[in-house]
Amino acid sequence: MDKPRTKILLLLFSVSVTSLMNVAAARERVAPGDWLDRMATVVNSIDYEGTVMRRKDGRAEALKVMHRVVDGVVHEKVVTQEGSGLEIIRNGNEVHCILPDKKSVLIEKWNDRSTLFSTLPKSELRLGNDYDLSVVREERIAGRPAVLLAIRPHDVYRFGHRLWLDIDTAFPLRTELVGVDGAILEQLKFADIKFNSVIPDAALEPSLSLEEFTWYSEPARSAAVDVESAWHCSDLPDGFEMVSSRVEEMPGVAEPVTHIVYSDGLATVSVFIASQHDKDLAENHRVGAANAYSTLLDEHQVTAVGEVPAITVQRIARSMMQQP
Repeated sequence: MDKPRTKILLLLFSVSVTSLMNVAAARERVAPGDWLDRMATVVNSIDYEGTVMRRKDGRAEALKVMHRVVDGVVHEKVVTQEGSGLEIIRNGNEVHCILPDKKSVLIEKWNDRSTLFSTLPKSELRLGNDYDLSVVREERIAGRPAVLLAIRPHDVYRFGHRLWLDIDTAFPLRTELVGVDGAILEQLKFADIKFNSVIPDAALEPSLSLEEFTWYSEPARSAAVDVESAWHCSDLPDGFEMVSSRVEEMPGVAEPVTHIVYSDGLATVSVFIASQHDKDLAENHRVGAANAYSTLLDEHQVTAVGEVPAITVQRIARSMMQQP
């Protein structure tokens, strides 16, 4: 190879490396909070389809996902690739859960809850007080460059999070909910994904005929009424505060139930207070990353539940008090 050509190739290589370094430096200058803001916007607005692996309760399942947004309304279809062939079809806030093995369809109202991303940050975090947020490194997820964000709690009363966000779109390609001991409690990871693809209406319809299926609707709940409750928590973990207090009528409960919600901006704990109580009260219960704790206080059944460590729901439930 002649010297002039060698010099040209070396120059091109140098320019390419410098360009990549500049891009990487630019990404590092993006504040971690800005990544979260972009993620919160894109996850509710972008069209995509792909295959995702979900791990929960020690079990793994593959899901085929098609997600489309039309005039701000979410249309989505999620199909399990193994087992019973469960399909979840969402049109706005109405969700049809199709169970082929039971030949039944359950109609539910979800109130903007995400089918996949139930544990993503939904509001501004008090970073520096309750959590630290940092950009860790860049990796590749589903064949795409992604930036890894770590959300680390300051104490044992909340879980940590790891988020791998697509560099081009800030879409969460992989998410992990991390326990106090560092163990992964829940994981969602895309194996492949395609953004802004054209998803026809037919692709969002059920994959099988539902003519012989039985349809069920979840029991209707009366509208909740916001109230200033006499109940309060006397020993809230630092960072948590009350965000709502209301009275609701719930199926199977004779009298209205007080429902108080506490949050630190990421973790949320719901407290349900009912005058009716069971004599054989099960104190601890866990489903996935969600913990629940029930106790009897002043002849009331108090139940705290949330995707937080067991110590958190126990502390909150035990310290609920009625103002005199």
